[in-house]
Amino acid sequence: MKTKLPYISYPACIPRILNKIKEAKTPDRFTYDFLETKLGFKGGNYKQFIPLSKKIGLINTDGSPTDLYKKLRNSKTSKHSMAKAIKIGYGELFERNEYANNLSAEELKGLIVEITGLEQKNQVVKLTCLTFETLKKEADFEAKPSVEPSEPEEKPDEAEGGKDDYSDLGLNLSYIINLVLPKTDDPAVFNAIFRSLRENLLRK
Repeated sequence: MKTKLPYISYPACIPRILNKIKEAKTPDRFTYDFLETKLGFKGGNYKQFIPLSKKIGLINTDGSPTDLYKKLRNSKTSKHSMAKAIKIGYGELFERNEYANNLSAEELKGLIVEITGLEQKNQVVKLTCLTFETLKKEADFEAKPSVEPSEPEEKPDEAEGGKDDYSDLGLNLSYIINLVLPKTDDPAVFNAIFRSLRENLLRK
């Protein structure tokens, strides 16, 4: 069975629609009515964006926007999200070559011909290449996913037992000693340990 890679007949509309998506409120369902009424794209060529979006993971089969769609609208995660979407829609390209996004135009075309079994001059091959390249311009495959900032590390002068008090010309230091006692019932052992502590460490 020949693989059908995603493509639309008018790839040039993709960046325009994506820009409108980022401006508009996220809908409950991304429908043709939303595309025409809210985003302002009327006509059959524009309608192809919806099945394309479903294939690359921006919209669920029921039309509801996915997390990738929502992250696409965030300027900090937009390009990373599009890179993930491309890898979803063109999974077989990346299975054949994990760096498919770095292929030259001719190399990409050759890989698409290999996967689809179509002739090199076939219009579908041309449109698949153009759709992939157009989407790729909206993506950054090197971008790192956005993460929540970690808790700030505790400063040494705020940690328990590690306070340094610089006052006048004196220096006062305090420490916490963790003592692991041996398992024994002989009181003489404990007496010897604490006597040693008192004589060697606890002197002023």
